[in-house]
Amino acid sequence: MEQPDFEKCGGLIPAIAQDEATGEVLMLAYMNEEAWNETLRTGEVHYYSRSRKTLWHKGGTSGHVQKVRSIRLDCDRDTVLVRVEQIGGAACHTGRRSCFFRERDAQGRWTDCSPMVFDPKEVYK
Repeated sequence: MEQPDFEKCGGLIPAIAQDEATGEVLMLAYMNEEAWNETLRTGEVHYYSRSRKTLWHKGGTSGHVQKVRSIRLDCDRDTVLVRVEQIGGAACHTGRRSCFFRERDAQGRWTDCSPMVFDPKEVYK
């Protein structure tokens, strides 16, 4: 079976989550081999939290899980693209649809470009 090369990047590989229906990039996180295996086993995306240094089931607290629809491996086997169904509409812990919610326009101004789906103060108590 084809598998990411976890050794190449010191045990962690970038994992891009993309909405299967719209193509929108929702987030970038990291996977270690345990997260990869749990993702394959459960059909829901798991990541490795670099700040907490532990396995992280996306949506395990908020309920906004990512259901795997397909997984792509890049040519070097050191990055994965996970096409997901984003349950609950929000991928970002800030409550927004996408973690990429800030956009810079031609005049150098930053604006929010991704809707707020939930109030994180209410979800992460």
